[in-house]
Amino acid sequence: MNFAPLPSVDAAAVPADGLVLDVREADEWAAGHVEGALHVPMSDFVARFGEVTEAVADGRKAFVMCRVGGRSAQVTQYLVRQGIDAVNVDGGMLAWDGAGRPMVADNGAAAFVL
Repeated sequence: MNFAPLPSVDAAAVPADGLVLDVREADEWAAGHVEGALHVPMSDFVARFGEVTEAVADGRKAFVMCRVGGRSAQVTQYLVRQGIDAVNVDGGMLAWDGAGRPMVADNGAAAFVL
C-alpha cells in the first residue's frame, strides 16, 4: 500500500495571513502562539472539528502546528483524509520561533515556546 507524502511547509514560508491551526494544549498556547491562530488542542480535536471546518469553509489552507511537528502531522493527515487542504508546519513552534516569526502570549508577557 502506498501512502502519499504528508504535505508540509517550512515555518518561514507560512504566509502572514495564513490560517494557522495550533493543536497544542492550553498551557503551551498560553506561553506563546501565533497571533490570530485557531487553537484546537489535539485532545479536543474530534469534539471541536466543526470549528476547523468553519475556518476552512472558504477553501483556505490550514497550516497545522504543534511544538515540533508530531501531533500536527497526525492532525494534518486526518484533515487531508477529510478532503481539507492542510499542511504540516515542519518543526512546529520551535521552528517558527527560530525563524523569528512573531508570537504573542496570553498574559501579555514575552512569548516563548513551552
